[in-house]
Amino acid sequence: MNILMISDVFFPRINGVSTSIDTFRNSLHNLGVNSTLIAPDYPNRTSPDSETLLRVPSRQVPLDPEDRMMRRSAIRSLDAPLTQRRFDLVHIHTPFVAHYAGIELARKLGVPCVATYHTFFEEYLFHYIPFLPKDWLKGLARRFSRGQCNQLDAVIVPSRAMASTLADYGVQRPVHILPTGLSEQQFHGGDGCHFRQRYQISKERKLLLFVGRVAHEKNIGFLIEMMSMLRQREPQALLLITGEGPALDGLKLQVQQAALDEHVRFLGYLDRDSELHDCYRAADLFVFASRTETQGLVLLEAMALGTPVVALAAMGTRDILESQQGCRIAPDDPALFATVVGQLLQDQATLQALGREARRYARTWRTETLSGRLVELYGSWISNHQAARGRLHPA
Repeated sequence: MNILMISDVFFPRINGVSTSIDTFRNSLHNLGVNSTLIAPDYPNRTSPDSETLLRVPSRQVPLDPEDRMMRRSAIRSLDAPLTQRRFDLVHIHTPFVAHYAGIELARKLGVPCVATYHTFFEEYLFHYIPFLPKDWLKGLARRFSRGQCNQLDAVIVPSRAMASTLADYGVQRPVHILPTGLSEQQFHGGDGCHFRQRYQISKERKLLLFVGRVAHEKNIGFLIEMMSMLRQREPQALLLITGEGPALDGLKLQVQQAALDEHVRFLGYLDRDSELHDCYRAADLFVFASRTETQGLVLLEAMALGTPVVALAAMGTRDILESQQGCRIAPDDPALFATVVGQLLQDQATLQALGREARRYARTWRTETLSGRLVELYGSWISNHQAARGRLHPA
């Protein structure tokens, strides 16, 4: 089986889409499925690429300096070499240039075209285009997503909430729920003591952690409000915010105005394969307040290394949190959220038991199982497409 993937984003740009693509590609390779990814090139990129990763010249996206826009002409120049590789299916991962180029490639190659709907656009688009009415932008996002999804043979979503959302939009194509899993390496490594020493955090200090893009839709301001209340019962509590993004300056100002400089620290991006594992291990709790996640993979990453989670159960995070294993669901209120966190921090026995439970639960989300399901889906779509072509063009 030979799969052609295309995405408007990939490493070194760090986000959930990049992580999901990389996780599935590695696991598919182990299952004997070949995949080639078309993705944008980035300025000052230093890491080498393999022959199965085709970088396309790109330019900066207006209003979004972190992302890049691939050049359609550069993608079209790949038509001849891609045709020679005899792909069986095109898998799109983002809805911008990649979507339209992916549709075009699938038609030229005569293969089925599917997409993963990774991002809940209607709930954050207005943060980036604030000069247009919020309701108008929501309606635009819904029409845009419905039109794109209905052009495909099938759609993959990472959670039940997103499947329901697309149904409400009026998507008529088959929708399959398939979350991103965890690779084996995400269950190992990490030195919490070393991390605390490096950042001069005493072992007695209660440490909370957020990992993710520092963006408006992540609702990180909620966690900062929560810290204002938590410090009253836990004067030594410290919240670490790792990652970068467009909300960073505003959040730093919020911390300063709330006099929380000793209770909130911004660390920027951490290396995913080394220092981030140390950070997860060092934390007493992972805290998360996003209301727009299509899955919430970072919750599972924390659990895999034994860090319990306190989070809002909204959108895709519900699928992870509903079992109540290795986690606590907190109310959507900063003061009540702080109460849940404070009670756990004062109960070391429960905290340790939750950590052990979190590791066991995360094992049920291993990527090998989920990638096996993706291979089955690929096979069914390819077979259905070939059967349909046979009916249209009988021998």
